Amino acid sequence: MSNTPKTDALMVRGAKFLGSEHAILCGAMSWVSERNLVSAISNAGGFGVIACGAMTPELLDTEIAETKKRTDKPFGVNLITMHPQLFDLIAVCEKHGVTHVVLAGGIPPKGSVEAIKGGDNPANVICFAPTLALGKKLLRSGADALVIEGMEAGGHIGPVSTSVLAQEILPELSEEHLIFVAGGIGRGSAIAGYLEMGACGVQLGTRFACAKESIAHENFKKAFFRASAREAVASVQVDARLPVIPVRALKNKGTEEFTAKQREIAGSLDREEIAMAEAQLQVEHYWAGALRRAVIEGDVENGSLMAGQSVGMLKEEEPVADIIAKLMAQSEEALTRR
Repeated sequence: MSNTPKTDALMVRGAKFLGSEHAILCGAMSWVSERNLVSAISNAGGFGVIACGAMTPELLDTEIAETKKRTDKPFGVNLITMHPQLFDLIAVCEKHGVTHVVLAGGIPPKGSVEAIKGGDNPANVICFAPTLALGKKLLRSGADALVIEGMEAGGHIGPVSTSVLAQEILPELSEEHLIFVAGGIGRGSAIAGYLEMGACGVQLGTRFACAKESIAHENFKKAFFRASAREAVASVQVDARLPVIPVRALKNKGTEEFTAKQREIAGSLDREEIAMAEAQLQVEHYWAGALRRAVIEGDVENGSLMAGQSVGMLKEEEPVADIIAKLMAQSEEALTRR
């Protein structure tokens, strides 16, 4: 018999959709959400998601194969919509029978949703919805579920807080559609609140970034454990013509370097050396490299320490199974109290 019957009952739709024990998605964090962490989360009853990021189809092929060696539970793959080889990456997911594909970074390009849902191994499509209107449009276009992520989250963020998005979108869509809530969630009591509002589950990234199974460098994890919520700040946009999506990360030299990088790219646009699409791609490649420096190499001064505001709640390295068990117990306690 379950120890968390109230939470399970509110998560039942999300868990059934994901094929996992709990409707807890792990946010796709580049360099962090790889085979080891993804398989550990799925094995612990959550739903791991590989962060494809700037991977080539060949690299993604290997990553999925290695993840499948470590778990027989379902997991997903997060694909960036502006990736120049998006349809090749979708084909790799189909080849491996990936059950869920998460599309992030913008409106899915024409034919991408159909490519994921068609073919020999059709997958479910999960999209991010920063507004109610866009959420409705994505659902009409074939999205099977939405993630509404507030600005408290780490990495690429929108302008609206999680609590406001939840109040705006859940009453309108959650009765007939599957909506996962993300951004700033660090404790199970917050999960309970969003489930009561109609969410079918939640997505957490920062809470899992420093798990025992995360390959993130020791320096990266220590920086997280030392940080407070107010140190996770959003990047600034220096040129209105360069529509850079803000990124939330711990402030360091790398944060300042990104401002300089934007000026450099804007200068290339001025001189008509590159097109806008190439400019945006350069920004994404910058983040991929900066993240690698911090996560893999441990350069926490010059690398990017993408973190959500819930980082202040992280104090120690814990196994994934303990994190999920703790979140579920906290949610159950909150629901029981109410």
